[in-house]
Amino acid sequence: MRKDVRILLVGEPKVGKTSLIMSLVSEEFPDVVPYRAEEITIPADVTPERVPTHIVDYSEAEQTDEQLFQEISKANVICIVYSVNNKKSIEKVTSHWIPLIIENTDKDSRVPLILVGNKSDLVEHSSMETILPIMNQYSEIETCVECSAKNLKNISELFYYAQKAVLHPTGPLYCPEKKDMKPLCIKALTRIFKVSDLDNDGILNDNELNLFQRTCFNTPLAPQALEDVKNVVRKNINDGVCDNGLTLKGFLFLHTLFIQRGRHETTWTVLRRFGYDDDLELHQDYLFPPLKIPPDCTTELNHNAYLFLQSVFDKHDKDRDCALSPEELRDLFDVFPYMPWGPDVNNTVCTNDQGWITYQGYLSQWTLTTYLDVQRCLEYLGYLGYSIIAEQESQAAGITVTRDKKIDLQKKQTQRSVFRCNVFGDIGSGKSGFLQAFLGRNLMVNTETPTGKMQYHNAYKKYIYILCIFPDFDYLSDADLACDVVCLIYDVSNPHSFEYCAKVFKQYFMDSKVPCMMISAKSDLPEIKQMYGCSPLDFCRKHKMPPPQSFTCNTAAVPSKDIYTKLTTMAMHPYVYITPSGLVRFPVQQQLH
Repeated sequence: MRKDVRILLVGEPKVGKTSLIMSLVSEEFPDVVPYRAEEITIPADVTPERVPTHIVDYSEAEQTDEQLFQEISKANVICIVYSVNNKKSIEKVTSHWIPLIIENTDKDSRVPLILVGNKSDLVEHSSMETILPIMNQYSEIETCVECSAKNLKNISELFYYAQKAVLHPTGPLYCPEKKDMKPLCIKALTRIFKVSDLDNDGILNDNELNLFQRTCFNTPLAPQALEDVKNVVRKNINDGVCDNGLTLKGFLFLHTLFIQRGRHETTWTVLRRFGYDDDLELHQDYLFPPLKIPPDCTTELNHNAYLFLQSVFDKHDKDRDCALSPEELRDLFDVFPYMPWGPDVNNTVCTNDQGWITYQGYLSQWTLTTYLDVQRCLEYLGYLGYSIIAEQESQAAGITVTRDKKIDLQKKQTQRSVFRCNVFGDIGSGKSGFLQAFLGRNLMVNTETPTGKMQYHNAYKKYIYILCIFPDFDYLSDADLACDVVCLIYDVSNPHSFEYCAKVFKQYFMDSKVPCMMISAKSDLPEIKQMYGCSPLDFCRKHKMPPPQSFTCNTAAVPSKDIYTKLTTMAMHPYVYITPSGLVRFPVQQQLH
């Protein structure tokens, strides 16, 4: 909502601009009228819309054209005043004032106009017959008011309409020629309907309507009022009510009715509550609420956000197979302006045999987005209506910012739920197979392998993100190195493969507190002696690393996930030690703590 409203009155000399302002302020017609009234400010608490209002007068005798142009550019709404008993002042509305205003306002920001017919006390007839064609010609004109500064007729109404034209403009919502809402308005209200349809059955039942009503207007509807609303829809259109609930067609009809009856504020209240600005675009402040993230901290979804996302999944998993088909996924993201997940997501998280994202894969992808790009996550939650449905102040309420990792290391414990594992290995070392196996796929499954995988560990109720770092280790950035555990993969059948892992470790991780694990990949193949100064086992012993862990994904069955459990354990507990037999134990100093 705007912080204030600036109303400018223009028109020919002697039409009564100044008298209108003075009559409003003093509630009586002035005996002496100056050339121009000083700018006045009406406090918020005495205006119907509770918004401070500035009223600005224009006088040709006292102001230059340049001053007029400046006032036009600053105005939120402009009242063009004419005298109902002066034909020339009416003609000047179209021949002079409207073109002048259009010329001196930003073409991208439409300034609403109100035609004001003053001195109605001097004539018996109305000027509306002359004015209506003008209103039809210019979409900028919000309304026309006939009034009298002398007998105070419609004075307060005039300034109320001016306020309303700024705060609840008709232009973005409705096309008078077609007698229907504009496409952008229909699109916005359709999204609002779908967000509010909690069970995705295409109908707003009484509970959903009451939540919607309480969300937008802070009060539920009484049962009789609900029935009255539905009866109005039933009487006017077919298919507006189905199974005693309001359909999208009925929902749109109600808002068309509100607008046609001059109750734009009702529709605007709904639109603004769901995040829309005056141009019917989702406001940046709504999509990207402030969220402070100190250095060395990460971002995770909290319990309430997971509950919300679970409800969104359940709402769209119509066949209850715990996976989202392409159609169900498109339906879920129908409230977005674009499709946020591309085909690559299917290679990043768990899918079923048909390649559809499973429930766990769905939550993993959300977790990954929150971890890697929290601003994008906030935007996505905004499209889904998280703050509205979960009744939170903003999407930021669904995000947990973890504490500094250095504190975790000092205390030797963490509350984090999401960990990152960076995978290093030379070309052909088996990184792709290692990442595919993480999602339960073997070499029989021919899928494209992107650089990162996300998975949930039931044993720990934690997520681990495994990221493959490209082999050119001479150009590793801080972002490439930032992680909770390092995985170094070499090919047991390639005698030169281990050397790459040894170089990466010595250059970047030998003096680091990040735990490292060596993986001897392709263990189904004959092991060949590595052409390096010492064996991989001796290298690991020398640098106090766990012994190399054998791994292969060349199996008929689903590859074992034990190795990923060990990695997760090391990420959670940087001081963990994995014995040669593969058992996990903690050093004595950690046990003492």
